[in-house]
Amino acid sequence: MSALWRNWSGLESVTPARVVRPKGANETAGAVLDAVRDGLPVKAIGAGHSFTGAALAPGVQLDMSAMSGLVSYDPGARQVTVGAGTYLYDMPPMLSKLGLAMANLGDIDRQTVAGALSTGTHGTGTRFGGLATQATAMTVATADGELRKFSKTRDPREWPAIALAVGSLGVLIDVTIQCVPAFKLHAVEAPEPLDDVLGDFRSRCTGADHFEFYWFPHTATALTKTNTRVPVDAPGEALPGMRRWVDDEVVSNAVYSLTCRLGSAVPIAVPRINRLAGRLLGHRDFTDASSSVFTTPRRVRFREMEYALPREVVPDAVRRIRELIDSKGWRISFPVEVRTAAPDDLWLSTAYGRDTGYIAVHRYLREDHREYFAAVEDIFREFGGRPHWGKLHTRSAADLRELYPHFDDFLAVRDALDPGRVFANPYLRQIFGT
Repeated sequence: MSALWRNWSGLESVTPARVVRPKGANETAGAVLDAVRDGLPVKAIGAGHSFTGAALAPGVQLDMSAMSGLVSYDPGARQVTVGAGTYLYDMPPMLSKLGLAMANLGDIDRQTVAGALSTGTHGTGTRFGGLATQATAMTVATADGELRKFSKTRDPREWPAIALAVGSLGVLIDVTIQCVPAFKLHAVEAPEPLDDVLGDFRSRCTGADHFEFYWFPHTATALTKTNTRVPVDAPGEALPGMRRWVDDEVVSNAVYSLTCRLGSAVPIAVPRINRLAGRLLGHRDFTDASSSVFTTPRRVRFREMEYALPREVVPDAVRRIRELIDSKGWRISFPVEVRTAAPDDLWLSTAYGRDTGYIAVHRYLREDHREYFAAVEDIFREFGGRPHWGKLHTRSAADLRELYPHFDDFLAVRDALDPGRVFANPYLRQIFGT
């Protein structure tokens, strides 16, 4: 009997009919054929970091952990091919040996490469797309048991569907990533008045390589993060080891865990706690390897909803969320996070065809997120928001079709590659309709 599987947030769980741990591409394709023979659906799992049921596998669960590491390297093109089960946190040390880096990363690196690309994970920066835009080729085990190599250049008509498919078109075996020469980031982090940041949002985003901010509800302060790309040999000091440990582990994780638990038990204390958090997470100015600046450890568990909005409406949407929280009298301990991305041409990308801003709301694991998320989601809907595929939302195919110009084109590719819905699960039926 298979063991119960839960995702990182604990919201999704399932006991698969069976678990298979393939050690190679042929074993993966064989496991797919065996599932089809037995009439069972198939889903591959990575880190389980999606808050949605994207990886839920009631039939055959494919544990892809053995399919990791460097597969090949093209030095002329600066491209690496890695196993789909490779964790994002393993990419920087692998690439640094080659003098390379990923062009952009999100702020969490616990996901696998396949999971991050498939759900539309992104970083921040108006000139940079999500992680899926860094892919140039993929090997996929399809529903007929074939191993198919798709390429951005060789398969231009199918690639906009293949590159970001929420796991609906097959099982990713390996991914080829377009890298860049290794670089550093000069990071400046500072608390600023929220109203000033919102008023200057457009210029702050376009004037920096990477800009984001966090707003703690019940305060008037935003914690801004401005990162500038500099050569790998540029002068500048990294944070001292003890300072980084105190900031990232003691303050951002241990202390914040205690304050979240206190806020959950005594909600009236949340505004004071948030003001304290804003003071503790103060000024920092340092230069370090890009991956060390992009990502931070997140050990406090939470639930999250994130939407992609047209970038120009982001300030108004944040103001609406602030008014909502005040009017409801809620006590929200987790910050609201705001980032940006460049437009791209991937059919299911949340940044498809438009300059994009992202707003993410969170609740501590021990708090009920549903009322807060539902009300904020209504605001996002008013502004034409698209939900992150790996984070909580209630949208379904009926209204998602209106948000994605190539929604039906994607479904046509799905019909061609998986007509029997071998890779379907309840979440995919919700968002695709069948």
